[in-house]
Amino acid sequence: MEPLSWLFLAVVAAGVAGSVLPLVPGGLLSVVGVVGYWWSTGFVEPSALVVAVLVGVGVLTMTVDYVGGAIAARAGGASLVTTGVAVVVGLVLLLVAGPIGFLVGIAVAVFAVEFAQHADTERGLRVALYTTVGVLASSVVQVILTGSVLVVLLLIVFV
Repeated sequence: MEPLSWLFLAVVAAGVAGSVLPLVPGGLLSVVGVVGYWWSTGFVEPSALVVAVLVGVGVLTMTVDYVGGAIAARAGGASLVTTGVAVVVGLVLLLVAGPIGFLVGIAVAVFAVEFAQHADTERGLRVALYTTVGVLASSVVQVILTGSVLVVLLLIVFV
């Protein structure tokens, strides 16, 4: 196997790691790795259909990455204002305090905005819990999706 092919396999593996690391686009890395590997083989391996499916899984991963937490917040009953505030607070605290700050910031922001809107502690806690669990579940789904892309590509390469 050519060194360039190994490089693109490493990019797909980095996509799995990127699924749990903040600000690293795991789905995008997986797509780049798959297409790059395909290119490095002269568009011979894997087939165009397999590449299309793997790229589709990568795009799905990107979608989950960008909207998973917001969907969970909305499912828990958060308003659009709450969701927007949580996104901004989460991003700022991610840069300042890392992943723990991100999660805690989202939970606190969601609770505070929901409580301010409805003066209902139980509702605020429920929505904050839904949102926090949704953000964590989004990461798990991303790992599963990018991991499946890596496994399929490794099976194609080595089997």
